[in-house]
Amino acid sequence: MNSIWKTSIRAGEKWSGVVRRGRLIRFTALEAGANLSIMLFNAKDLTERYNMPDSLKAQYTAHLTRGNTLMSDNGRVLASIVEDSLGWHDTLSGYTTRALTDRKYGKTTYQELRNEWRRSGQENFAVELTRNGLGVRDLSPVVNLFSKVYVDDEGQMHYDVDHCPAGATVVLRTEMDVLFVLSNTPSPLDPRTDYPSVPVSIEVSEADAVDEEDYCLNYRPENRRAFENTWSYHQLLDL
Repeated sequence: MNSIWKTSIRAGEKWSGVVRRGRLIRFTALEAGANLSIMLFNAKDLTERYNMPDSLKAQYTAHLTRGNTLMSDNGRVLASIVEDSLGWHDTLSGYTTRALTDRKYGKTTYQELRNEWRRSGQENFAVELTRNGLGVRDLSPVVNLFSKVYVDDEGQMHYDVDHCPAGATVVLRTEMDVLFVLSNTPSPLDPRTDYPSVPVSIEVSEADAVDEEDYCLNYRPENRRAFENTWSYHQLLDL
């Protein structure tokens, strides 16, 4: 994987940026127990964004792994998961709030601790959305990379503390120009009482073109229809 850009996001940090169509983005947990919450938007039209219910119901799943696509609310593919060492990434538990963070880990302030204060996902997303011409009304469902949340027979949701080892990776391929908004903050369901976020590296490289044998394209019939919608969208843009 010949990277064209890379960075790392430390515990509690946030990041946003546009990644062009036809790129691979490799996320790597640099320590065990990572959780990286991500939002995705069409960089050319920010009203189009990742649609959690459509992505899940079209692919008959409640979590994401290799072969799955992250579909938009217009029935197109924003990104596909082309590699995955874990087999499970959470779509259900959302992100932390200020109140939850204070209650679980103790109240901290920037004025007291500067960059060491314990950030919440909601605050991180609000800042990065505003930087990109959006706002708090654009807060939306996330994918929590590296986290496993499952539901038992009684309907209770559980977080698997041992799911993510150090070095775990997941690779997304962009099928559109995508604005990524990221928050490296804990899952709301993580039972640990110490603020558990760990650093995650991000590496971007060029992807091969999607062909007829592509695993994500053929993962489900609904995936192919979403890819076809995406290709038509780009054909019209290029006229």
